[in-house]
Amino acid sequence: MASFLNVSAQPLPDQVKMNKFISELMAKMTLDEKIGQLNLPSAGDFTTGQTSSSDIGRKIREGKVGGLFNIRSVERIRNVQKVAVEESRLKIPLIFGMDVIHGYKSVFPIPLGLSCSWDMDLIEQSARIAAIEASADGICWTFSPMVDLSRDPRWGRVAEGSGEDPFLGGEVAKAMVRGYQGTDLTANNTIMATVKHFALYGAGEAGRDYNTVDMSRQRMYNEYFLPYKAGVDAGAGSVMAAFNEVDGIPATGNKWLMQNVLRDQWGFNGFIVTDYTGIYEMTAHGVGDLQTVTAMALKAGMDMDMVSEGFLLTLQKSLSEGKISEEQINTACRRILEAKYKLGLFDDPYRYCDSKRAETEIYTDANRMAARRTASESFVLLKNEGNILPLRKDAKIALIGPLADNRLNMCGTWTVAGDFEKAISVLDGIGMVTGKPELVTLARGTNVVADSLLESRIGMFGKPTGWDSRPAEIMIAEAVKAAEKSEVVVAILGEASESSGECSSITNIELPANQRELLKALLKTGKPVVMVLFTGRPLAITWEQENVPAILNVWFGGSEAGAAVADVLFGDVVPSGKLTASFPRNTGQIPVFYNHKNTGRPLPEGQWFTKFLTNYLDVPNEPLYPFGYGLSYTSFSYSDLKLSNHTMKPGESIDVSVKVTNTGKYDGKEVVQLYIRDMVGTTTRPVKELKGFQKIFLKKGETKEVKFTIDIEDLKFYNYDLDFVAEPGDFKVFTGGNSRDVLEADFVLTEI
Repeated sequence: MASFLNVSAQPLPDQVKMNKFISELMAKMTLDEKIGQLNLPSAGDFTTGQTSSSDIGRKIREGKVGGLFNIRSVERIRNVQKVAVEESRLKIPLIFGMDVIHGYKSVFPIPLGLSCSWDMDLIEQSARIAAIEASADGICWTFSPMVDLSRDPRWGRVAEGSGEDPFLGGEVAKAMVRGYQGTDLTANNTIMATVKHFALYGAGEAGRDYNTVDMSRQRMYNEYFLPYKAGVDAGAGSVMAAFNEVDGIPATGNKWLMQNVLRDQWGFNGFIVTDYTGIYEMTAHGVGDLQTVTAMALKAGMDMDMVSEGFLLTLQKSLSEGKISEEQINTACRRILEAKYKLGLFDDPYRYCDSKRAETEIYTDANRMAARRTASESFVLLKNEGNILPLRKDAKIALIGPLADNRLNMCGTWTVAGDFEKAISVLDGIGMVTGKPELVTLARGTNVVADSLLESRIGMFGKPTGWDSRPAEIMIAEAVKAAEKSEVVVAILGEASESSGECSSITNIELPANQRELLKALLKTGKPVVMVLFTGRPLAITWEQENVPAILNVWFGGSEAGAAVADVLFGDVVPSGKLTASFPRNTGQIPVFYNHKNTGRPLPEGQWFTKFLTNYLDVPNEPLYPFGYGLSYTSFSYSDLKLSNHTMKPGESIDVSVKVTNTGKYDGKEVVQLYIRDMVGTTTRPVKELKGFQKIFLKKGETKEVKFTIDIEDLKFYNYDLDFVAEPGDFKVFTGGNSRDVLEADFVLTEI
């Protein structure tokens, strides 16, 4: 169930035939042409006619470019590929990459939101649709999935990952790779996946992007490495290096990381690409000048240099000085050529340039409906006091907030190809779903933040927040007036689209003070208030949890976000999302995550405060909302947890069963979660570890028995010597609807 065995479905090309082809090609290549294959500049979007006259066009003709990224459309890509295969000496095709992160034109929820669906089929489908659309626009390589484990919501790129748990992160990584690459990479509607950022990028100090990471190797192997390895085992064609250092050496130049771990231990045989200017940035880390760090990167195992052009500018000199070998250049070149071979580019360099596909396969009604359904499955109901939700479709609604009628901020961060003007706002969605837009009164209420300079920093990349220069008291008064005329207030609050993402770290993860003041004013009207929370990270919303009757967390749902929000608000879809990252009580509680370890003075779960135990004076240890948490319009009860045996020998397994009953008034879905605790180990073990989950559908009143199987692989971990072992002793099994509220049972793993 939980082992990281190789699950790749990729059929390997005829290895002998491929090796022969590439060896014969490389025998014809000059050293300059081999180095050229390692060069990945950013193209931007060429206009017709620019290719031949540009500097990149000249380099392509000279064989000094292996691929391009940030260029899209069949016409542009065909135009550039034509230079490579018709005007260069050896006619080697280019590979074209892009940041296709959570959809292409049909934008799906941000990855953190996707993970909260806990539905691997839906997640795989989102990547499959993204691959179909991107490949129809000429792209054959994506810089996704990002599988960095993160437990610090101050880090903006937490939005791009799958939360705090390595097992769940690994399952998502496999689903994304399968979705992008399908079962045949030579098919023109599949694209090559890139597992990134290897490694540990999500553990930067203080939540600052690109920052230093320092942790034990045991923690690397037991926690942070697992999602990367899962993506590699699923057959990902490429891996991207991280910006941060690992063990004091920048990842881009870290031979232990790239060679010893990735290639020797995990058997990765694809190619490794740097991140944007990753080689050049090693100079700022302080490990040498451009020539030095470039040689360091090549020897560490980097195959492709994104943007820095360090390979292009310095490898000849380093070779002549004996600092690198020609064999190292040949190895990197071969890996790039193999990737192109596996994509079928040598057979047909224009295989991704079918203009008819672009006309019929991008942003289709079917794809948009899939994005809408997926978004609704990702939303997490955090509170629903008095069953305010779902709303009546004939209710008079005051729709209030800076994002209530903002199409541009629905898609979230890293949506390079998205058409934001076509996105569905919440106002649009409510009108679509109810058919009664006249019952909605709209008021802005406040800006996203009170500081106009801060707002300008988060309104980037064509996603302005619509800054309103009116005084705060006037906007609040307008919102209160709208609320007083309504039956219910729906407050669309939280973050803007680019409040999270790359280089969007923050020090305070509470709701901005101006938004809280608006909420206070709305609550004073006495009208029921529903807070629809847009966010790319876990927020510390303790005050809101204590005071606002209903809270629906919707992340950033993609191009169909507003319609999906309305689907859930009015009960056409019953919410079923579960958190994949714990929500702290305040910023100072970070990091808080469910699979922590005990200290020698642990505070018993659910207690607070006891002097001289591990706790705070001011808040409990537990998060505001735990990992795996999420409510529904219905309710579920768990009973009859049973184990098929209470002892287990290596080679045996134990079946776990639990009954789940829908005890509420709606049909609904529930994510049944299985956790294990190794009670005694030669090194300390976490208090809980996710080892399985199933998302099930239950009609109201229905009971289902849910079964899991625990085998020896589920009990293994990396010990002090980094041996992957299962140690005899006592174990606990937990099942429930989140990591906190669980049933438990015991078993013993015996000696052989």
